[in-house]
Amino acid sequence: MYVYVCVCCVTVVQSQVTLEVTEGNSTCIKAELSASFFITYDTANGTRTVMVPLPGSAVVGVASSCGGDGRSPWLVALFGDGHALGLGFSSNDSLYSVANLTLQYNLSDVSNFPEANSTDVVTVETTSVGMVARVNTTYRCISASPVIVGGATVTFSNVTMEAFMTGDDLSPNESVCTADQSFTTAPPPPPSTTTAAPTPVPTPPGTPSQGSYSVSNSNGTVCLLARMALQLNISHFSASQNQTIQEVVNLLPNQTTSSGSCDPTSATLVLTQGNATNLSFLFTLNSTSNRYHLTGLSVVAAWSDMTGPFNTSNSSLDYQRGSLGRSYMCISEQTLVVDQNFSLNTFQLQVQPFGITRGQFAQAEECQLDQDNMLIPIVVGAALAGLVLIVLIAYLIGRKRSHAGYQTI
Repeated sequence: MYVYVCVCCVTVVQSQVTLEVTEGNSTCIKAELSASFFITYDTANGTRTVMVPLPGSAVVGVASSCGGDGRSPWLVALFGDGHALGLGFSSNDSLYSVANLTLQYNLSDVSNFPEANSTDVVTVETTSVGMVARVNTTYRCISASPVIVGGATVTFSNVTMEAFMTGDDLSPNESVCTADQSFTTAPPPPPSTTTAAPTPVPTPPGTPSQGSYSVSNSNGTVCLLARMALQLNISHFSASQNQTIQEVVNLLPNQTTSSGSCDPTSATLVLTQGNATNLSFLFTLNSTSNRYHLTGLSVVAAWSDMTGPFNTSNSSLDYQRGSLGRSYMCISEQTLVVDQNFSLNTFQLQVQPFGITRGQFAQAEECQLDQDNMLIPIVVGAALAGLVLIVLIAYLIGRKRSHAGYQTI
């Protein structure tokens, strides 16, 4: 007989919420989605992480707006006891995106945050969301899509959404997220009697150039420094080749701007290259051990050969571990795997997300790859020195023996 025991088993059913922002008789933003919030907060016995779902009772707040007069469109959903989710939108000639995500949660809500040390209302935000669609299309993403924001993670699923709407309902034309595209098989091409031209092999872009980036807090003090050369490896469906390809693209420092934010235990660096690439890093500090590491990476790419904008993120990484008050350095090439469709190559990297003084890097802690690369020439040198010593000893012994057969007259 088998006995199955489940301790603290919880089944969470997420509600599908419909939210609309209107102006007069026109709808400018409509979203149908599910969302859950994984929030870490302090208690008397340490930290605790809870999952708070976006309930079906969420309503559109009065701060929502269709924009205009220099203001961006905003969708604000109010729920529970003083909680809110805000999505701010921006657009250019061809794309629109969620340019800003704000999460507000009330720690005095004991039903969601039991034993919290504080009763504050906490607001966190990020500019790296990864929801991008072509203008006059509906953004669709059924797959779960996590977004890192401060000390929380917002996970969306079953999303159909459109901003800057021209009609009263969602457009029938869709921009499908990359996670959903990976489950879609392209229809086979029709049979052809002609010999297909060979698929061109992309030319490797070579080693990228190193860029220098920084983030400052609200009083203008530098709180994060980074020097690094970056190369993106993205697998996506090619419109021209009608198949999935792996494209390797260097980030160009002279075309890239940096932004971000710093908190006592988290720091975000956002790198933006034009309207084509947005790359975000999240560093987290363990205040007990005074050690930090790269927790999250996300990317949004809208390259010319893509059938739709590519976006993915991972908030459970463990790279670039360093000590508070020290920088992390890795001159050697490193590959940071984010998921099966995206990895990031780093070269000549030095980063410090916490404990910066006078706007300069502190003493560096070297990565294991650099230490190994230094060890190899030392071992080889020691081996060569040993070999020279053995040859010299053998020569001296041989010379002594050759003199032993002669007598002095």
